[in-house]
Amino acid sequence: MNSPVDELLKQLIYLEKSNSTAVYIQAAQQIINAIQRGYLIEGTWLPGTRTFSQLFNINRNTVVAIYNELASQGWVEIIPNKGTCVLVPEQKTAAIKATSQRIDQVYEYSRTTGFSFQPSLNLAPTHEHNQNKYSINDGQPDLRLHPTHQFSKWYSASMKRKSLISKWNQSALSSYSVFETQLCNYLNATRGFHIKPHNLMSTRSTEMSLYIVSQLLLKPNDIVLVGNLSNYAANMIFQQSGAIIKTIPIDDDGIDIEYIRKHFTKHSIRCIYVCAHRHYPTTKTLSAERRLQLMQLAKDYQFAIIEDDYDYDFQFDGSAMLPMASSDANGVIIYLGKLGQSLFPSFQTGFVIAPENLISEAKNYLKLLDRQGDLIQEQMLSELIYEGEMHRLIKKNIIVYKQRRDFLCKCLSENFKKHVFWEKPSGGLALWLRFEPKISLVKLAEQAQRNDLFLPKTILYQDKNTCSIRFGFGDLNEEEIEIIVKKLKMAYDSVLNS
Repeated sequence: MNSPVDELLKQLIYLEKSNSTAVYIQAAQQIINAIQRGYLIEGTWLPGTRTFSQLFNINRNTVVAIYNELASQGWVEIIPNKGTCVLVPEQKTAAIKATSQRIDQVYEYSRTTGFSFQPSLNLAPTHEHNQNKYSINDGQPDLRLHPTHQFSKWYSASMKRKSLISKWNQSALSSYSVFETQLCNYLNATRGFHIKPHNLMSTRSTEMSLYIVSQLLLKPNDIVLVGNLSNYAANMIFQQSGAIIKTIPIDDDGIDIEYIRKHFTKHSIRCIYVCAHRHYPTTKTLSAERRLQLMQLAKDYQFAIIEDDYDYDFQFDGSAMLPMASSDANGVIIYLGKLGQSLFPSFQTGFVIAPENLISEAKNYLKLLDRQGDLIQEQMLSELIYEGEMHRLIKKNIIVYKQRRDFLCKCLSENFKKHVFWEKPSGGLALWLRFEPKISLVKLAEQAQRNDLFLPKTILYQDKNTCSIRFGFGDLNEEEIEIIVKKLKMAYDSVLNS
C-alpha cells in the first residue's frame, strides 16, 4: 500500500504533458502550493525519485529536476542517502504595526501623496480605451505581418552569442558598436547619407529621440515653428520643455517658407519641426524648391531644423525623395528616423542623425534615461541588416500595404462617391480624408461608435477651415477595410441627415 504522502501527492498534483509549461515546473509549482496551504507540513519526507516517477508515470530525471527546483527556492532540503525533506522558508518581511490613528487603513496603499508635486497639463494621455470590434488609427503598421517564426530563431541565436555577456559587462566601449556601424552603412545606402557612427545615436523610439533633442535645444519661451496641423505627440514634448509653439500655413507644396520670412526675424526662432517626406497629418510632401529655401533660411536666421522622417520606408510609387539632412552642408538639421517598422514594436529602434558635437551631448542624456540599452536587439538588427533581411522584409510588406491603399481608395469611391475627398499618397500608411459639406467630427465619432467603429480623437482634425480625418489603413486587411468604410459611411449619413 502507498504511504499517506504518496496518496496525498496523487490527489494534489495533476500534470498536463501537452501544456507549454514544462512538466517539472508544473509539479514544483503544485508542491509549493500544497506546502503553502498546509497540506505538506515542515519535516514531511517526499517519496524517492524512483517512487515519484512511478506514481506519475514520468522520467526519473524529471523528478530530479522537480526536487532541484524546489531546493533552489528553499522549499525542500535534499539530504544525501536519506531523502528530500519539506522546509517552510522563513518570512523575510514582517508587517509593520500601525502607530497612527488611521489603523484601519494601514494595509491599504495611499491613493495620494503626502507632499506636493508639479503635475503636467502638457502630458495628458491621448490613448483612449474602447470595446469596439473595429477601429481606425493614424497609420500604424500591421503587427500580423511580423515574421514571428523567423524572429524566434534569430532572437535565440543572438541570445547564445558568447560575446554577449562580455559586451554587457564592459564599462566603456573603446570603439563604436557593430550595430552603429551597420546602421550607418544601411542609412548611407538607403537614404543618401554620408555619416559615420559619431553622427548617430540610437534610441528606443522617435518620441525618445525628440525628447532628448528638445532637452538640448529648448529653454522656456523659445519659439518652435510647426505646421498649422502638426504631430500632437511632438507638440506635447515641445510644450513640456516650456517652448512657445507658433504655427505655419501649409499648402500642396508643404509648409510656407515665405510666411516665415515675413513674420519672423533673425535669432527669433529656435527651431522648426517638419516632416518633409510626408507631412503629418496631411501627407503633403515638402517640395524640392522649398527644401532649399528652408535650409538657406535656417542658415541665415540661425535656427535648427528637426526633420522627422517617420515613414520613409513605406514608399509605393516612384522613388522616395531623399531626406533634407542628406544634403545638409551647414549642420542645421537634426534628423529623426525609425528602423524596423515592419517588425514587432519591441524590435523597432529610433535614431538621431546630427553633427558630432550634438550627438555627443545627446548621448549623455541617453545614458540617464536608458543606460542599459538592449544589446540583444542590437545584435539581431545588425545581422538582419548585414544579411539583407531588413531590406527583404520591407519590400515584402510594401507590396501588401500598397494593395491595401488601393483597395481603400476603391472602397471610398464606391461608398461615398461624393462628400469625401482625398489624394492618393505615393507612400505612407494613411489617407487624409476631407469632408464636404463639413460636419461635426465629434458627432461622427459618436455615431460610428454606435456602429461598433472607434474613431480616436487623435485622428480628428476640425476648425473653421478643416474637417478631416487621418485614416490609417496599414493595420487593416481588405475585409476589415471594406467593413470599416461601410460603417463610416453609415455614421456620416446619420450625422449629415440629423
